[in-house]
Amino acid sequence: MSIQRTFVMIKPDGVRRNLIGEIISRFEKRGLKIIGLKMVKIDRPTAERLYEEHKGKSFFEELISYITSGPVVCMVIEGDEAVSVVRKMIGNTDPKEAPPGTIRGDYALSKAENVIHASDSEEKAKREMSIFFKEEELVTPLAQVHM
Repeated sequence: MSIQRTFVMIKPDGVRRNLIGEIISRFEKRGLKIIGLKMVKIDRPTAERLYEEHKGKSFFEELISYITSGPVVCMVIEGDEAVSVVRKMIGNTDPKEAPPGTIRGDYALSKAENVIHASDSEEKAKREMSIFFKEEELVTPLAQVHM
């Protein structure tokens, strides 16, 4: 068993479409723990930091414009192999390629408005978590606290 933390963000279209509860519920039903949660409006510098690996690509400006267009919900999720489990749960970036039963397969409207972001590696998860959360903001669920 390898307990990991990963970063997940419900994007502006997911928030606008009132999918927050449904998405969080899927992670919890899978046995993953939400240890950090906040709704924020991302400013341009933060968006550029989050998506720095895409700087210079043709879709970068559209991505930054989209992610700053409305509030997002940021989460830190913890669980066994959390990075890969969450990636499987969200499905392919392109909803046409995402199987039914995945979050994007069920809810994404397009490749651009695909409802959710999740870190694709432990290294990226650490970097992305640090953009939105301080360590002291992350809470171990009560069920895991040993008394």
